Amino acid sequence: MIVNAELIRFIEQTPDTLITLISGDKLLVKESMEEVVRRAIEYSRSIRTNFSNL
Repeated sequence: MIVNAELIRFIEQTPDTLITLISGDKLLVKESMEEVVRRAIEYSRSIRTNFSNL
């Protein structure tokens, strides 16, 4: 499953990682909170890099 990082409202570790989207939907994922944050930052950087090359 791919989650659009721009739709993430917040991430909790309870001890499982719970992602809450801006719609209020919640997703329980196996990745750690740190991994989800790392991937969201990586996605954001790639979007900015792609648009700056236009």
